[in-house]
Amino acid sequence: MNSKKRILVIGTGGTIASKQSESGLIPLMSAEELVSHVPDVLEYAEIDAIQVCNLDSTDITPSDWIIFTKAIKDNYDKYDGFVICHGTDTLAYTAAAISYLVQESSKPIVITGAQKPIDSEDTDARRNLRDSILYASNDDSHQVSIVFDGKVIAGTRAKKEKSKSYDAFSSINYPYLAIIRDGRIIRYIKDDFILAASMKETHLPGFADVVSDKVFTLKMTPGFDKSLLSVIFDKYDCIIVESFGLGGIPSYLMDEFRRLMESHNTIVIISTQVVNEGSDMTVYGVGHDVKADFDLIETYDMTPESAFAKACWILGKQSFAASHFINHNDFKVDFYRPINHDLTTV
Repeated sequence: MNSKKRILVIGTGGTIASKQSESGLIPLMSAEELVSHVPDVLEYAEIDAIQVCNLDSTDITPSDWIIFTKAIKDNYDKYDGFVICHGTDTLAYTAAAISYLVQESSKPIVITGAQKPIDSEDTDARRNLRDSILYASNDDSHQVSIVFDGKVIAGTRAKKEKSKSYDAFSSINYPYLAIIRDGRIIRYIKDDFILAASMKETHLPGFADVVSDKVFTLKMTPGFDKSLLSVIFDKYDCIIVESFGLGGIPSYLMDEFRRLMESHNTIVIISTQVVNEGSDMTVYGVGHDVKADFDLIETYDMTPESAFAKACWILGKQSFAASHFINHNDFKVDFYRPINHDLTTV
C-alpha cells in the first residue's frame, strides 16, 4: 500500500455495537464510536463512518439489504473500500445478499461483527474491525467478503456454526480466501476478479435496488404435516425445501407436491439440511423421481443463506422488470450462474 486508502465504515448495530442494559445487550454505539476503539488503523487508512440503522441482526429484513446497498452505491466513488459492521446472527444472509445486490465490485466490501461488544475487555470486536479495515485497504481485495476471527470468507460461503466462540463462522464447501495474522494478509486463493483493461477507476459495479420478500425456507422434519404445504404455496413465490441428506423428500408428500406445483406458478428449490458437500437428488429414488417429473432447481453446494438471498434477488429483479410475472426458465438461468464463488459450475 503506497498511500492511505479511504475506507467507509457503515454501522448497522449488532453485538459489536451493543451496551449492557437491564434486559440484556442492546445496539447503541455509532460507527464512529466503533472506529474510535481501533485508532491504530489510521496509520494506513483514512476512515469515515456512517450509521444506517442500529438493529439487533435478528431484526434485519430483506428491505434492510437495500438500505445497505444504497449506502455503498451513494458513496462508491468517494472511497476505496467499505466495511459493514453487523450482528452475527444474520451476518451470513446479509453478506450473501450484498454479493448479489452489488456485483463485480473492484472495491472490497467487507462485512464483520463480533461475539462481544467492542468496549468489553476480552472482546473479539477490536481484532475483527482492525482486520476488516486492513483487508479493505489492500490493493488485492475485491468484491464482497466476511472477515472474522482472522479468516476471510467469500460473502456467499459463510455459515455461523458457533453461538459464543470467537471462531463462529466457517466457509462452507469452499476454501477460506485468506487469513490475517499479525497484521499480514496471507492469501490462499488468488483473486479471480480480473478488471478489464477498458475499465476506469470510476467504473461502477452492478447495483440492484429491489428484492422480494416472497421466499420461504421449508425445513423437512420426520412426519411433516402435508396440509401445511398448500398454505405455504399460496403465500410465497419461491419455496426452498431443506430436504434430508442428498435431497430426499418423504414419499408421502410427493402427491401433494405434484398437485401444488401443477396448480401454482411457484419456484421450488431443493436444498439439504446437511452443512457440507451439498445435494444430489439423482442418487436416491425419493429425490430422483420428483426432480425428473418437475425439473426442479437444486442448490448443489450452495449454502442455504446464499440460496435464500439469491432467490430474493432474482424474484425482485423479475417482478421489477415484468410486473410480477415469474419466468421459471430465466430464474433457473440466473440461479445457476455462479456469483462471487457461490456455486460450483453445474
